[in-house]
Amino acid sequence: MANGSERMDRLVSLCKRRGFIFQSSEIYGGTGSVWDYGPLGVELQRNVKEAWWRSMVHERDDIEGLDAAILMHPRVWEASGHVAGFTDPLVDCRTCKARFRADHLDSAQCPRKPSRHPGEHTECSLTEPRQFNLMFKTFMGPVEEDAAVIYLRPETAQGSYVNFHNVLTSARQRIPFGIAQVGKAFRNEITPGNFIFRTREFEQMEMQFFVEPGTDD
Repeated sequence: MANGSERMDRLVSLCKRRGFIFQSSEIYGGTGSVWDYGPLGVELQRNVKEAWWRSMVHERDDIEGLDAAILMHPRVWEASGHVAGFTDPLVDCRTCKARFRADHLDSAQCPRKPSRHPGEHTECSLTEPRQFNLMFKTFMGPVEEDAAVIYLRPETAQGSYVNFHNVLTSARQRIPFGIAQVGKAFRNEITPGNFIFRTREFEQMEMQFFVEPGTDD
């Protein structure tokens, strides 16, 4: 009887053979937890997105579509609390140099002793937890300085929030109404894994619905 890890390996192998999903940059050793959708995978993905869009936007009069940019003004993420609070607790193992989420130690495997959790044996020396921001940071323009810092969006929702008034007026909508998006998001996960279920680059299908305060019941 195959264990969970072996079953997952078989699933990944099947997806590759059938042309659904390939590991990104595989001919150069691969990039961990980053995946490319193959000929069948991209068609399946497109069908899912089109079915969702048709049901969510085309078949409703109270929801409008939007395709907001991945790069947004840093003040958006400061105002939303992402710069200060979009974090996970991180610990390092001083022995094997592996990193783990401090709140997921009970489900993590120690690289040196896979039958144990990190910190469960004397060879394992963990640092104190510290907060790790999950946003990917880069720089806008040719100079790498604090004034040029910009982030890859960790979610599509903020694009809907900052464009609320633009959509409301241009589409001649009235509250209550919604804004739907399909787009890429990026999170610098400490412990990505489980195939495509926890990755650093992924696609979201989201709808934000706006109502008058006090009428959300």
